[in-house]
Amino acid sequence: MKEVISMLLPSYSEARKRTKSNSIKEFYEMNPLFSKIGNGRKYYIKTYGCQMNEHDTENIKAILDDLGFVECNDYLNADLVLLNTCSIRENAHNKAFGMLGRLKHVKQLNKSLIVGLCGCMAQEEVVVEEIMKKYKWVDFVFGTHNIHRLPYILNDLLVSGKQKIEVYSKEGNIVEGMPVKRENKYKAYVNIMYGCDKFCTYCIVPYTRGKQRSRCKDDIINEIIDLLENGYQEVTLLGQNVNAYGKDFSFSYNLENLLEDVAKTGIPRIRFMTSHPWDFTDGMINVIKKYDNIMPSIHLPVQSGSSKILKLMGRRYTKEDYLILFNKLKCIPNVSISTDIIVGFPSETDDDFNETLNLVDYCKFDNAFTFIFSPRVGTPAAKLKDITSLEEKERRLHILNEKVNTYFLENNKKMIGKKLKVLVDGVSDKENMLYGYTETNKLINFIGNLNLIGKIVEVEVTDAKTWSLDGKIV
Repeated sequence: MKEVISMLLPSYSEARKRTKSNSIKEFYEMNPLFSKIGNGRKYYIKTYGCQMNEHDTENIKAILDDLGFVECNDYLNADLVLLNTCSIRENAHNKAFGMLGRLKHVKQLNKSLIVGLCGCMAQEEVVVEEIMKKYKWVDFVFGTHNIHRLPYILNDLLVSGKQKIEVYSKEGNIVEGMPVKRENKYKAYVNIMYGCDKFCTYCIVPYTRGKQRSRCKDDIINEIIDLLENGYQEVTLLGQNVNAYGKDFSFSYNLENLLEDVAKTGIPRIRFMTSHPWDFTDGMINVIKKYDNIMPSIHLPVQSGSSKILKLMGRRYTKEDYLILFNKLKCIPNVSISTDIIVGFPSETDDDFNETLNLVDYCKFDNAFTFIFSPRVGTPAAKLKDITSLEEKERRLHILNEKVNTYFLENNKKMIGKKLKVLVDGVSDKENMLYGYTETNKLINFIGNLNLIGKIVEVEVTDAKTWSLDGKIV
């Protein structure tokens, strides 16, 4: 059993608190005393979940590099393995714990292996309790609010040899100046805000990520200008609910204003996600129409087509409200709209599910991420009576997927013969082909020279499949 050097455990009661106090801006600073603690050691990070988690991993990798660690691509060869976890669905939980099970066997063979867990799962009371009871060999745990504390956590662990658990449950601060090791040379994630105050009844994110807090405009713009000067072609503005950007400011400045200011930097491509329908304004739509470098690709989760279920979910809009906004968005030239849909929410009837199918028939989404409801401990929805069998939920999901896939293919076929601007990402899994994404975020494969990677080129669509397009360079 590993002795615990210190514990700061997650608390849902603290995590759900919201006050009117302004977020504190901190600045990351590496203690030079820690700059060599990783010398001679290799690290491996496994990332689960959303783009925010992926970007957190980019920060973590940069910190580990600064500590002297060297990245490797096989956890069996690593001296430090870190799991950056997601808590949005049970499947993500199971994958992370499954990986911990494999690491236990690796650690039995390599006693010096350091194993850590971070991310959203680390912010959950039940997860940390399970780590302490059944995974006592895990060396350290930290959460989403204290990534900048990683050097201190690792130093304490290496000096003492004792388990370190440090998870802040608070509304959250904003830490600027974090180092970043970008995974892509041409496309970058840029956080514009953190946390969420919506408290949808099924969602654990407000508890794991804290309250809504927006980065200062100047910090965001300076980061994007730096990316532009270093050859980046595309930025994705990230937030749990990007449309709420600026709501915590004491002055008037919102996502509409930020999108316009980012567009004026001249960065070739701008995307943003994820949007909550509640905060999507007409002003945002007008700015998207106005600037060609704001991509006409909108991710707008609906979750259900039943107003009854939406109310139980705490989504703050009706089916009719969503469709009004959807129709406004369709006025954006060449726009593509994707969504998230949950089936099998507690008390969902056949009629409720059919309303979702009818909404899909109306919207004909370009893409959709579909899921069976997954109860998260600590959320109100987890306490609702659920009488629908798993078999019935799986049946509904199958029907929904058949329908959305039909529209994916139908929309893609409309692209055949069109000439589209494509940012070339790299070499395709298809032999002797490149791949990239259109302005509407469609994956396209085509034959081309390697020197096109990282450039925006014109490609004519020659064939369409459900999940991708084929094309040729114009």
